[in-house]
Amino acid sequence: MGLSDKIQNAAQDATGKAKEAVGKATDNESLEAEGHGDQAKASAKKAGENVKDVFKS
Repeated sequence: MGLSDKIQNAAQDATGKAKEAVGKATDNESLEAEGHGDQAKASAKKAGENVKDVFKS
């Protein structure tokens, strides 16, 4: 996994967590769900990159 990929995934995860928190605080279920989605996408990308790393070794 390249450094830029790690940074992008971490940023997407952080954005998702922030959206989720704001959604909870403002009782905005749509924003909260969007935050969950962003976190899930970041996790999926990280898992995919980890698989690539295993096969490169």
